[in-house]
Order: sequence, then C-alpha cells, then structure tokens
Amino acid sequence: MNASIEAEALPVLVIGAGPIGLAAAARLIERDIEPLVLEAGAAAASAVRDWSHVRLFSTWSEVTDPAAEKLLAPTGWVKPDGAAYPSGGDWAELYLQPLADVLGERVRYTVTGVSRAGRDRIVDADRESQPFVVHLTGPDGREERIFARAVIDASGTWSTPSPAGGSGLPALGEKSAADRITYRVPDLKDPAVRTRYAGKRTAVIGSGASAFTALAYLADLAKNEEHGTGTHATWILRRGISGSTFGGGTADQLPARGALGLAAKAAVDGGYADAVTGFRTDAIERDGDGRLVLVGEDGRRLDPVDEVIVLTGFRPDLTFLDELRLGLDERLQAPVELAPLIDPNQHSCGTVYPHGANELSHPEKDVYLAGMKSYGRAPTFLAMTGYEQVRSIAAALAGDREAAERVELTLPETGVCGGAGLFDQPEVAEETGGGCCAAPATLTIGTPASSGGC
Repeated sequence: MNASIEAEALPVLVIGAGPIGLAAAARLIERDIEPLVLEAGAAAASAVRDWSHVRLFSTWSEVTDPAAEKLLAPTGWVKPDGAAYPSGGDWAELYLQPLADVLGERVRYTVTGVSRAGRDRIVDADRESQPFVVHLTGPDGREERIFARAVIDASGTWSTPSPAGGSGLPALGEKSAADRITYRVPDLKDPAVRTRYAGKRTAVIGSGASAFTALAYLADLAKNEEHGTGTHATWILRRGISGSTFGGGTADQLPARGALGLAAKAAVDGGYADAVTGFRTDAIERDGDGRLVLVGEDGRRLDPVDEVIVLTGFRPDLTFLDELRLGLDERLQAPVELAPLIDPNQHSCGTVYPHGANELSHPEKDVYLAGMKSYGRAPTFLAMTGYEQVRSIAAALAGDREAAERVELTLPETGVCGGAGLFDQPEVAEETGGGCCAAPATLTIGTPASSGGC
C-alpha cells in the first residue's frame, strides 16, 4: 500500500483507551475522522481501574471532555455532579467505560509495534506518503496487521513506574525484594492488602501526591487499629524538608490537592510517620529476620522495615514506537518543543502554557504523543491539559490549522509547585510519584474512594 490517497481513507490509530485516548477518539469523530483505539487491558481505562480506590483531586467538571459528553448524550448518560470528586473507580465506571461502549468496535486489541509501511526507521524515500503499519496481538494471542493514516499515542506511563534507586536504575537487591515492594498506592480497604500493612513498618519513598496519599492511608490505618499494634511509616525523601515540602495547602486553587499535603504533614506531626531526608537509595538488603534494610548512597542504613512503597514517578514505554522517528528531549523524554514548557524544575501544572499539535509533533509526520505519555518523566500533568491536546491534534489532522493553534483552556493556578517552590531541587522530578498534578490522589485523610474510612 503506497498511495497517499488510500492512506486518507484509513483510520487514525489511538493507542490507549484511557481518559485522553477516548477523548481523542471523540474529537476525531467530531471531525468526521474514523478512530481505531487500541487498549492493552481487558477493558477500557485499565490503568485507571488499577487505582480505583483512590480519589482524584479534580472534580467531575474537570475530568470529562466536551466532545465525549456529546457522544454520550444520546445514550441517556447523565453527567455526575460537577462539584464532586470521583474516585478512579467512579471515573472508569461512570464515564470512561460508557464512552468506550459508545465507541464499540472502534476499541480493540493490544499494539506491539508501529512503523511506516515498507519503511523502517532508516529509509527516507517516499516515507511520508506511506501509511502507518501497526502490529496487534489479540486476547487469544493471534497476531494481526492493520494500517493507519496517523498515530496518537495516549497510552500513558502507568505500566512503567520508576524504581527506588536514586540513580534512576533499580537499587541493588530491589528486584530480589519484589515480594515486599509495591509501586502503587495500596488499597487499604481490601482486607488482604490491609493485613499486609497493619501492624507493620513501611517505608514510603517519594514526595508527590501519591506519597502523600500513601502516608495518609497508613496514618489512618494506625489511628484505627488496636492500641500498640505498631503500624508506622518511614517517609524517605531525596531532598530536605522545607516550607514547600507539603505543597500549597489552602493556597492551592485545587483544594483537594492542597489537602493532600496537609494530610501528609498531619501524619508526620501526629507521629504516624518519621521523615528521612536527603536519602538516595542505593541498595535494599534483607536482615536476619527477612525484613528490608534500605542503604543510602552515603552509606546510611535505615532501621528495618516490613514493606516498601516506591512512589518515585513514572516513565514512558517507547519500545513499540522504536521504528518511528521521534523528537524527544534528552532529559524528560517528552517532545522537544514541549519539554521547556513542562520542565518540573521551572513549572507547575498551573504555569504550563496550554499547548497542542505544534508542540506535540515529531520528525515523523502525523505522529503525536498525548496525555501523560507526552510529558515523559515530568510529573505535572492534568487531565484537562490532555483534553486540550487532543482537541488541537484532531483539528490539525482535519486540516483546521486555526483551531489547532487556538487555545481553549485556562488552567487553575497552583500553590504547590512554582518555580521557587517544590521543584527548586533537580531531583524532585524523579521522586514525585505522579506529581502535584497527576490524577490519582485522595481528597482528605481517612476518606478513601467510596467508604467512610480505611
């Protein structure tokens, strides 16, 4: 297949059936462009379902896309209360799955590779006139090949959490201690998970919203357990504690996000967690009782713990895009034009200028990274930013440059991470665990997703 006219009749490939991928599909349909959405999980929003117990710090009004709402309206879908805070489970069941159901057969399979038809990464000749070729694997393991006119990768970063090691590589012994380490905020409403942490000492590595959430959950568990059973957290930070460590508090224009830092501070002030600062994990060893001992790059050895929760951020999986010519910043692994706008050493989500197709494009024409994937290792992402991204991308693919370059988003200011605040330290981007602006976050201490307490 080598005719550009034929390519125009092909669908646009959207990788990821999460909030941004599904919004991209809705925006493409709005532009009379056929999407094909590829999802790695068994159902839409599989990554969101993994943190279904965690409440967002954005309200319903901030996490639904207008084009998606138009697709849902004829089905009788009723938008939840715009002022309420959904959990990840609410978001998936009440909005994302119904949207995927409307898209129907447009959502399918798992992508294993994307390239230009008949052109590997090296070949220049007639490259842009060729459609994209996509290799898929179905649930039954059957392989398939399809073609697409453009690619929007909104697969996120959830599948590739960063390790505990301060160098960006796994700490020595980290892999062998995998049975005692998790890279997600634990669901302490689940009896089996609760048993894992109750009465135990747990190290929490990270300093962002996810770490705040874990500290709040563990503190709440300690408050409600039998006296003397010993649930306690050791909070490990790669930097020192300053006035900005716990975020913006009441100064944050996203109040629930500000409450996260206050909950973490309450855990420390209440004696439910001890903070260890300036500690970069070099090794994780087992003591004679099988407990874990964290060893720092400076030689410090911390007291043994039973469990470790690593919340040091995420990074993009680029392996299936290896045959495409991507232009990525060498530090953040974000598109080159976008990287200066989202550099966590300079920007918070409230100071990131709204952006779209121009900043998200690559040397490979008609390839875009969107959503959290576009931010690479930067932690400052908001869902509404992703919705604006895919609105612009869909306009660009439809040939509407004026709409693609128009800004239709105003972000809330943040009291959490301004240029002289939380992101002052270069290492903080490595340890934010989802960042001050990532979706997963609890509303208040003791208020996990859908119950009155942990």
